[in-house]
Amino acid sequence: MSFQAYLDAAEAKTGKTPRELVDEAHARGFDASTKAGEILEWLKTDYELGRGHGMALVHVIKNGPTISEKHVGTDGVHRDESTELWLDGAATKPAAT
Repeated sequence: MSFQAYLDAAEAKTGKTPRELVDEAHARGFDASTKAGEILEWLKTDYELGRGHGMALVHVIKNGPTISEKHVGTDGVHRDESTELWLDGAATKPAAT
């Protein structure tokens, strides 16, 4: 599953876009210095998200929406379309070109 697919699935499970979850995390004081375990515990407790979905959100909360080019490409199920993750919801995501 790609980073984007994990974020889209987290949205489906929580009813909140990735951006809304990131904003909520930042409002709680979570940032680049926060340990992943603290963020994962919050996501599990409040939203019943597992580790895979949680770690995708941890990355965005701590590092922003940019991912390494090593995760981008056309082969394999773990590949993303772009180095920039879409945080504004699956329904508003532009179609791939």
